[in-house]
Amino acid sequence: MPINIQQARAAIEQAQERAIAQQALSPRQFASPSIEHVSLGRGLRVVILLVLWAAGSVLSFVLGLGAGGLPAAGITLPFGVIVSFFVALYLSHIIRVAAQWERGVVLRLGKFHGLKGPGVLLVFPVLDSVRFVDTRLLTLDIPHQQVITRDNVPVRVDGVIFFQVRDPERAVITVQDYRFAVSQYAQASLRDVIGSMTLDELLSERDQIQSKIATVVESRASMWGTHIDSIRLLDIDMPEDLKRMMSRQASAEREKRATITKAEGDRDAALNLAAAAATMASSPGAMQLRTLQTIDGLGPSPSNTVVLAVPVEVLELARSLAKARGAP
Repeated sequence: MPINIQQARAAIEQAQERAIAQQALSPRQFASPSIEHVSLGRGLRVVILLVLWAAGSVLSFVLGLGAGGLPAAGITLPFGVIVSFFVALYLSHIIRVAAQWERGVVLRLGKFHGLKGPGVLLVFPVLDSVRFVDTRLLTLDIPHQQVITRDNVPVRVDGVIFFQVRDPERAVITVQDYRFAVSQYAQASLRDVIGSMTLDELLSERDQIQSKIATVVESRASMWGTHIDSIRLLDIDMPEDLKRMMSRQASAEREKRATITKAEGDRDAALNLAAAAATMASSPGAMQLRTLQTIDGLGPSPSNTVVLAVPVEVLELARSLAKARGAP
């Protein structure tokens, strides 16, 4: 069956357009850390488990040996190995280690017990639960937001949030998920602030918009124990027809400035030529000097040969005789 090349090209172009449109409509993912807490005390807990388990096993063997000799030790040893293993497992889980940038919010029987870290923490299983909070500068992505400006222009804006946890206790207790809360509030504030501005203000006053959004989000995020360092707008996407109109407008503005500049140059050149002509007319030797400068400007190249059939003095004499004849 013959293949129509034009139809194949059209199908390929349509597939590419659909792929581009789908990529533009797909939301961007949040740039959050994949692991919130890195377990730094795992090796320490393993060592404590092995040491306590061995010590408990040896102790049970010694107690059995002292109580009833070797037969009693053979009975107490398996029991001591099992009991010492569970005791060592529990005691090893008491030790937790927080990194330099982490703080541990400890809850004992559901109530806030204290803020611990960095370094070694004592957290008793069953009684205590701990949540580690990263106090470094964190980054969250603001996905594409569809916003309509004050002059009814639809735009798609995305950005990034830089914030830091200042009070881990409030960040854990007062809000369910401080990362999600800051992100959602920033998205809502971005739509509110940009919706109150025109397109020209959005494109020209970018720094002021970023500062205003950060101020609005900071007023709420401070209640959650977090501090907004800054909010930056990454991309402002407009409809394609609007981009073409703005491109034509910019081209017309540049053409207008070029035309005005050329007209001003022609005017200045005309004024200078008029002033030069007046100077030559008022000075008898000015024209003669100009003629000599023009001849000298032809260059010293041998290909440029200038032949003066009549000396300049003869021309001056003829001009004087013409003036004398015309006099009454």
